[in-house]
Amino acid sequence: MFLDEAVIEAKAGDGGNGAVSFRREKFVPRGGPDGGDGGHGGSVIAVTDPHLRTLTDFARRTQFRAGDGGRGGPNHRRGKRGADLEIRLPVGVVISPVTRDQDERLVVDLAGPGQRVVLVRGGRGGRGNARLTSSTRQAPRFAEKGEPGQRLHLALELKLLADVGVIGLPNVGKSSLIARVSAARPKIADYPFTTLAPTLGVVRLEEGTSFVIADLPGLVEGAHQGVGLGHAFLRHVERTRLLIHMLDMGVLDRDPRGDFAMVNRELSLYQAELARRPQLVALNKMDLHPPAEKLVEVEDYLREQGWESFPVSAVTGLGIKALLARAAQLLSAGSPGSPVRPETRPVGQRAPWIAPSALRVEKLEQGIYEVSGERVERAVVMTDLDNEEAVRYLHRRLERMGVIRKLRALGAKEGDRVKIGPMALDFTD
Repeated sequence: MFLDEAVIEAKAGDGGNGAVSFRREKFVPRGGPDGGDGGHGGSVIAVTDPHLRTLTDFARRTQFRAGDGGRGGPNHRRGKRGADLEIRLPVGVVISPVTRDQDERLVVDLAGPGQRVVLVRGGRGGRGNARLTSSTRQAPRFAEKGEPGQRLHLALELKLLADVGVIGLPNVGKSSLIARVSAARPKIADYPFTTLAPTLGVVRLEEGTSFVIADLPGLVEGAHQGVGLGHAFLRHVERTRLLIHMLDMGVLDRDPRGDFAMVNRELSLYQAELARRPQLVALNKMDLHPPAEKLVEVEDYLREQGWESFPVSAVTGLGIKALLARAAQLLSAGSPGSPVRPETRPVGQRAPWIAPSALRVEKLEQGIYEVSGERVERAVVMTDLDNEEAVRYLHRRLERMGVIRKLRALGAKEGDRVKIGPMALDFTD
């Protein structure tokens, strides 16, 4: 089964809690805090695998969770780090949060083999009381809680990486062409929409030149709006460098010129750049001996618009060698219309939605305020709010971050409600 779309839930591991501990040794007159830090939670990491071709594995498994960090211990013992979880994906997958609100900056494009991108970051381990001492707080009786790991629903969309894409209306002979020029064996039948999923094949020419060709599902009018196979077809055209546009010359009562214009119009409506992609036009089914005047009319029409055409027969092999040779020539020359490869992320880089958010303080309504920002939200969620000493420590941290000053400037008064992440606290000046 060919699957090119999936939605998964990725949950990073929670950080372990820091420990509250004091040294108690027989011959040590002064003990002191020795609680260790909690271990960091594991992250969920996407890794591209060139041996994978579809997202079929994600039809059965949709939830992925990394390991949690261990709790800190006495004698400065740090908790065990949670295990990272790797998700293996085919090259060409685009990943984005399900709720990204069409923000194109929040997209990871895995367009190369061996890429590794952190999708959700593991929570930080809480600091033990040994690390919370100061000149005025020499024996803290609290520790930080572990930070929860990120949880996101992510959309996976596979866009095939092929050099040449074969396009055209249903039943014009695309699958027959792929079967003749490569070892791929797509389903071939005499009814529309025989091909329900893209098929990749490798074309090898005599000179040792080779390229990847994709048999793409048939395109119909309105495909840019999802009619027929719609976007299931068009998304795979985006990555091709060259298009072979097949026209059916064997149907007497159909004008191939209108078919050519309609298909290119759908490409343009979906993405303007696609209509400018280099194309070679294959005038297929010449084995059915279409009228000579019809062939001349179509060739003249294409020539006037600047397109190269090749009379071919995917059944007998007529003209196929010349078509493939010209395709290889354009590919090796680096055709000026070739699409720019998507910008890839370096190995080990984090996804853009992990970027820290800036501090923001705003008044929602009278007596209710909201504070957001990675640092302040982390400080609150890692605080044991049932421990009075820990709450006082949090208040001092918020003062140093400028949160209290900003709230005071907005008119916050004693007892007003302040929302910080999932928590709601009472304002104390």
